[in-house]
Amino acid sequence: MASEQVHMAAPICLIENRLDGKLVVNRKAAEVLAGVRQPVVVVAIVGLYRTGKSYLMNRLAGKRKGFCLGATVQALTKGIWMWCLPHPCRPDVTLVLLDTEGLSDVEKGSTQNDSWIFALAILLSSTLVYNSMGTIDQHALEKLHYVTELTKNIKAKASSVYCQEEENSAEFVRFFPDFIWAVRDFTLQLEIEGRIVSDDGYLENALKLQQGDSEEIQTRNMPRSCIRNFFPSRKCFTFDRPAGRKKLSRLEELEDDDLEEDFLEPVARFCQHIWEMSRSKTVPGGRVVTGRMLENLMKTYVDAINSGDVPCLENAVLALSEIENSAAVHEAIYFYEELMGQRLMLPTGTVEELLMVHADCAKEATGIFMARAFGNMQVKKFQEDLEHKLKQKKEEFCKRNEQVSFDRCQAVLMDLSRELEDGIPKGIYSVPGGYQLYLGKQNEIEEKYGLVPEKGIQADKALEEFLKSKETVARSILQMDKTLTDKEKEIEAQHAQAEAAQLQQKLLEQEQANLKQMMEDEKRSHAEQVQLLKEKMEEERRLMEEETERMIQHKLKEQEELLKEGFQQKASKMESEIQHLKEEKKDSVSARVLSIVEKVIPPVLSMASQALQYNMLSNVVNPPKSARSRPKSSKK
Repeated sequence: MASEQVHMAAPICLIENRLDGKLVVNRKAAEVLAGVRQPVVVVAIVGLYRTGKSYLMNRLAGKRKGFCLGATVQALTKGIWMWCLPHPCRPDVTLVLLDTEGLSDVEKGSTQNDSWIFALAILLSSTLVYNSMGTIDQHALEKLHYVTELTKNIKAKASSVYCQEEENSAEFVRFFPDFIWAVRDFTLQLEIEGRIVSDDGYLENALKLQQGDSEEIQTRNMPRSCIRNFFPSRKCFTFDRPAGRKKLSRLEELEDDDLEEDFLEPVARFCQHIWEMSRSKTVPGGRVVTGRMLENLMKTYVDAINSGDVPCLENAVLALSEIENSAAVHEAIYFYEELMGQRLMLPTGTVEELLMVHADCAKEATGIFMARAFGNMQVKKFQEDLEHKLKQKKEEFCKRNEQVSFDRCQAVLMDLSRELEDGIPKGIYSVPGGYQLYLGKQNEIEEKYGLVPEKGIQADKALEEFLKSKETVARSILQMDKTLTDKEKEIEAQHAQAEAAQLQQKLLEQEQANLKQMMEDEKRSHAEQVQLLKEKMEEERRLMEEETERMIQHKLKEQEELLKEGFQQKASKMESEIQHLKEEKKDSVSARVLSIVEKVIPPVLSMASQALQYNMLSNVVNPPKSARSRPKSSKK
């Protein structure tokens, strides 16, 4: 299913923004999103209402029509709308476009609703496009006050020993998307102090902090600082007006030939950049998010908002890992059962044969689990659950193998003994010399039985049960045989008991051998699980280190810029964040988990081995009563 793509003919409302301020997830849209098993590149656009956001998103979809455009001053997009499309450059990825309700709509009664829409766009996307009109000036930055409210609307960690400001600047980067500022109807020359600059240079110049300690200056610098701190990856595109005023009202009907070249060229660059450079949505630790995972994240965030809580990113990821890891266990077990059903032919000739098939299938099933599972300690907990369930399934297959073998052998013996059974009520063996005749027929049955192929591991057990069922008849025939003296009858009875005991001993030895094989399989399985867990934790540790290193480099770059701009105090304050990140990189959670794995798993393995060895020893020293006291049949 990983290669399946979702083709939506048109966008659909994903999150409805109701008049009472409640945000409601559209069930149908959520089901569509949950059906996307591929990784997703999520591009969300935010900005003031009536600024052409929907048109840009339609261009990203490669369509003229899709997200609803409007030609009046009334905003048309309400809530958040979604369009899932095959990615134009990456066949293994789905492109998810999110068009959001316009900010600062005069018809709204509260700005808090705008803040939640803005926050959700950030939390759900891997690339955030902020769409504005005119220029990036102080007025435009003031309209982006929603970014300064993120610390009130989003919490990075459930609890932290660090101050809130440090937590926000150091931890939010793990969750936040790449940032693109799209400046519409831009007609100025890209020139600063007589020097031509790029779109990106224009943005970075606009984000420079202003000197001064007054409250007004601090207010001016706040959105600049937030964008610089929260969005290390920033880019800018400037667009001229697409067409004359008279044509704008029917923009979605216009062909490219009807649009201005100064608009088409940056639009093409804008789309190409997002198609080629936008990364897949991830959660901390580098875990790539699928549509199904995004749907769970969305519901967690919306539920938190509607309940009046501040969405906690750490808790959301923890809840997501619980859901995904539980589903990964279920998927792995289902895969194991399917694979065993395909590869295992019952009954097997030996227990070892079954265990070898189980080992291969369990390894592949664990690989399925590991590919989907994530979350440090969460992985360990759910892997233990998987290991327990795989052991249960193995035991079920072993029992089924025994039952199939036993049933097949019973059917064979019943068929082979039909002549013997028919002769007993006819009195064929109730004559002088009948006992030897009876033993001869029984020996013939055993010989033919031994030649039957594919009886499975219960062949001797079924034979032992068959012979046991004939003990009473055999003794009766022996006692009635007048050609034998009492002494000869006693010898025959002892002979029969000796052979029965010999067969019982053979069964007991087979059981010991099977137990030993099971013990070896347990050892192998534990060792394999420990190794896979170590590899998984090492991979997560590596990804976390890489992620933390990117954050450190971002902070160092920002610190350098602050020094260049003359903000020594702010640069010094940032040093504590950098040191905290370096310590976090050195002492990662995953490294501690690896230590736990090494300390906890081996003792568990040792206890399991001791239990199996104890069972084996008990069976050797004290065989079951049935093996010591049952009367046995006789034969020559």
